[in-house]
Amino acid sequence: MTMPRADRRRHPTMRMAAFGLFLAVSAGGAQAQKAADLSGLWQTETAGSTVRIARCGGGYCGTIATTAGTGVDAQNPDPALRTRKLVGVQIMQAGTPSGAGFEGSLYNPNDGKTYAGSLTPKGPDTVEVAGCVLSVLCKRQTWRRIR
Repeated sequence: MTMPRADRRRHPTMRMAAFGLFLAVSAGGAQAQKAADLSGLWQTETAGSTVRIARCGGGYCGTIATTAGTGVDAQNPDPALRTRKLVGVQIMQAGTPSGAGFEGSLYNPNDGKTYAGSLTPKGPDTVEVAGCVLSVLCKRQTWRRIR
């Protein structure tokens, strides 16, 4: 089926309108991603540690920047690592975008275990960090950005 000549002339205009709409939607998505950048220093819920979150791969990684107490990885399952300093240890790798946040793994130095985890922005200065066993038993914390 061929288009009448008059419709062929309008067709490029429709393409341009669709392209303009695509650019507007794309720019809005880019602005939302830029506004939702989670990089920076975050205070844990118990205020026992500060975690530096930074981009890594398609998501984010978190490294302990400061910690209270002895500051050593005493509960690590590897006896050779039990005397290492916690500052500088990567405890979060949330590299897989998922829904409103990112999924990956979390290391808990309090018990020396690594859990399936997630990082979900809840506002410009608040994130929810969750560590789960079998995807049903989850422990969640709200972290606040340090300005």
